[in-house]
Amino acid sequence: MAICNKLSYFFYLSFLGLIVISCNKKTETTAEQKPENAISVTNAKNLVSVKDSISGTYNSKTEDCNISLIISKNQKDYHYIFTTKNRTLKGKAIFSQNSSGEKFISLEGIKWDEYEGDISNEENDSIPAKELKIPVGIDALYVKDTLTIQNYGNAMNSYTKISECGLKYIQLIKK
Repeated sequence: MAICNKLSYFFYLSFLGLIVISCNKKTETTAEQKPENAISVTNAKNLVSVKDSISGTYNSKTEDCNISLIISKNQKDYHYIFTTKNRTLKGKAIFSQNSSGEKFISLEGIKWDEYEGDISNEENDSIPAKELKIPVGIDALYVKDTLTIQNYGNAMNSYTKISECGLKYIQLIKK
């Protein structure tokens, strides 16, 4: 019985020690975190080379989702031509990178096709559905010559960005 008590006491102290150690490590990492949109100086050269490689033509590979996106650089800014079977849109493309290193392209000026908003608080919602503003602008994750757009939401946040394509995630691959 005494051995069981000693083992229990040992495990209890070990558990408390782990908690103290993990709390100390958590404090260290939060003090070093940067703002979400910050880019470190060491990655600045990589960012420039990635920005230069973004220009080009991107196409979807699926037959039922025929989308083309051309990104070009005009002096300092990036511009896009977005083409589906029903429309051709032109506008400004903005490149960004978050603190975890994920790269994004924002296609400004593209109005989402449908937006019902967050319906989790529908009973308490004071704004009728017809007064909700439809968002403008589509973000795409950029990874190795592929742009990925989340095209629609879920039951709690219902939206459709590009109705010409029924895919949840649209992948546009650089030629």
